[in-house]
Amino acid sequence: MFKSYVYQFALAAALVLSLAGSAFSQDPVKWELESSVKGREIAPNQKFEAKLRAEVIGNWYLYGLDQPEGGPISTTLSLPENTAYKIEGEVTTPKPLEKLDPNFQIVTKTFRETAEFNVPLRAEKKFSGDDLAVNIRYQVCDDKLCLPPKTVKVSFDGYEDVRRRGLTGTPTLLNGENGKTPVFELEKTTDQPIWSFVWLAITLGALSLLTPCVFPMIPITVSYFTKNSAGSRSKSFKLATVYSLGIIATFTLLGMLLAFFVGAAGINLFAANPWVNIAIAAIFLFFAFNLFGFYEIAIPSSVLNRLDSLTRTKEGEGSAYIGALLMGLTFTVTSFTCTSPFVGTILVSTSQGDWQMPLIGMLAFSTIFALPFFVLALAPQLVSQLPKSGGWLNSVKVVMGFLEIAAALKFLSNVDLVWTSFFKASPDSMNYGTIFSREVVLGLWVLIAIAIALYVLGIFKFKLDSPLKKITPVRIIVAVAAFLLGAYLTTGILGKKLGELESFLPPKNAESRWNVLGDKDAELKWIKNDLKKAFEIAKIENKKVFVDFTGYTCTNCRWMEANMFPRPDVRAELEKFVLVSLYT
Repeated sequence: MFKSYVYQFALAAALVLSLAGSAFSQDPVKWELESSVKGREIAPNQKFEAKLRAEVIGNWYLYGLDQPEGGPISTTLSLPENTAYKIEGEVTTPKPLEKLDPNFQIVTKTFRETAEFNVPLRAEKKFSGDDLAVNIRYQVCDDKLCLPPKTVKVSFDGYEDVRRRGLTGTPTLLNGENGKTPVFELEKTTDQPIWSFVWLAITLGALSLLTPCVFPMIPITVSYFTKNSAGSRSKSFKLATVYSLGIIATFTLLGMLLAFFVGAAGINLFAANPWVNIAIAAIFLFFAFNLFGFYEIAIPSSVLNRLDSLTRTKEGEGSAYIGALLMGLTFTVTSFTCTSPFVGTILVSTSQGDWQMPLIGMLAFSTIFALPFFVLALAPQLVSQLPKSGGWLNSVKVVMGFLEIAAALKFLSNVDLVWTSFFKASPDSMNYGTIFSREVVLGLWVLIAIAIALYVLGIFKFKLDSPLKKITPVRIIVAVAAFLLGAYLTTGILGKKLGELESFLPPKNAESRWNVLGDKDAELKWIKNDLKKAFEIAKIENKKVFVDFTGYTCTNCRWMEANMFPRPDVRAELEKFVLVSLYT
């Protein structure tokens, strides 16, 4: 019976994914090729023209052939390898729309709804006109996000994504109002081996386990399986299997659905949404008080009874399997804000019209992500058989509850960063946060570390704790480690950089009065959200502009800005530029 459930569940997930996959082949731009040479034999030296027509869907727009410095990637044309013809002259287009681009804060040239590129060509040898094809590289954006640039090969049969970029041909001259610019000749590369992509997904899945959203969920998993699988090794294995399948299926489905509705680039918007961060913080606080023993998380008995009647097995385990599946779903949702940078990297393939690669990538990612929890789900049975396991296990849960609160503070600081920036009177200020600033978050983390130390030493306890008869060496080690962690975090309040932890902290305020241990002279001077001002200063100082595309809730950005930019060798190079940070 259990095998039947697993089979049906896996079959349903595969069916949904296969149906969703056909939608991912959509592209905001539809291309078609027109030319008088179709169906004809073309003689050597004969001149002719190819016309590429584009239909741009919805609110997306396509960039023109000529863009200002510091703007988006211009549309470029070239020819496939080993063609019997070459570009002869200048590519022409209708006049593009010139408008302020909200993504780059400069005036760009774009085509909306339709675009047309007229390519003059000359045959170098005899060939069939039906074999005519032209490569075009382009980027599309809307008012909120941009999709990665892509190259397609357009022919009379339609168009396809060019996975092997080895584009040759005579450089095309672009006929723009600011002059003529040669087309870029794309360097030759080979197809990315699928195993390299799979290894990337596996690596990202392993790294995502180290994020603060994931680690605090471990006690929830332990407590659930301890309660539902004690005394039955086979039941523990079955529940672990369903739980892991729940993680794999929901991660894959959620990633695919997000890619379908918002694209890979839009996942960052989901993770940065303040309401999403508030919801995630509330979930962590809810779990924290559950771990403290204030209440028990339970599905309503009426729902369980109904599910049990529908899914009951011979052993009466149907409700437990549903619970395990729901646990996997809940874990996926609560951890997605932290794992979205990893998922977004894998899903870049989706925005390029190839849904098979993100499907394979997400399956590899979620399988590695779920593997430790599958192994962990088998361990509670062994733990529950140990003598006097209840007391210390509850202590572990309480400690993890404190970590849940620490994780919630990270998401509340995200909300503060976004809303403070939105309502700030001076948008170019380099100060961040009004409530959950870096110093406040670190201060609360210090208090949490002290609370953990005092708790494990028995200074206070919660209602589910057993009486503490003696302080064991393990408790002393944990208490000392917590005190040392608190001392280390205190140095961060005073301005010292905290290495990897900087990824999860708000940026340091430029005018912080707490910056005692930090090197104020080593701080780089950044212009915030004003690219025009950066170009004006660069012109006066005869420097180039270095643009840091960052985000208020971007953990990778925080790590880079805190740990890489201040390095003496990197800082020496950055000082040669006018520095500007553009927040998304």
